[in-house]
Amino acid sequence: MIIRKLFKFENAHIVRGCSTERCRSSLHGHSYKVEVLFESDFLDHGQMVYDFGLMKQHMKEIIDSFDHAIALWSGDDATYLEAMMQYSERYILLPVSPSAEQFSRVIFVLIDALMQLTTCVNGEKEVQLHSVIVHETSTGYAQGFRDDAYSEQMGVIDLEQIIFSDAIQREWSNKDFFDAIKQQQRFINPASV
Repeated sequence: MIIRKLFKFENAHIVRGCSTERCRSSLHGHSYKVEVLFESDFLDHGQMVYDFGLMKQHMKEIIDSFDHAIALWSGDDATYLEAMMQYSERYILLPVSPSAEQFSRVIFVLIDALMQLTTCVNGEKEVQLHSVIVHETSTGYAQGFRDDAYSEQMGVIDLEQIIFSDAIQREWSNKDFFDAIKQQQRFINPASV
């Protein structure tokens, strides 16, 4: 069985190298919808795959980190990156370009590692992250699966290379949880780090 949880955030980016002139050369924003899908062949004591309440253990918080922020690609022009970080308190520096496809991969890796740290309390069994869907517009989305998230040919997503600005980190309820997520990634896919 598959269940899904929907999250929303507002974010700005430039996607260098894409075919659309406006998208590759002008800072612009989207109202993103992110669907996180979980699967299991089992139900817990409450006859659920995974209680949506468990997602309050930092899942919402990590996705909300992207809200009202600028997503930056570390491979972009250094002058542009410096200006964006100087004039925006909320930014995320990513090792991949901030396309919907890469957002689905980044969020998959973050949630996959975070799930390993989530305390299951009601007989949840063999719950896996199935996929992450990132709606960039009302008509277009990208869906990333496990093979996509850890694909070297699509660009390695090493959580050590993701930088959340100080303003974002100040809003986290637990200042150390991202460090714990980064540590967990080593156990999930050691080849990616």
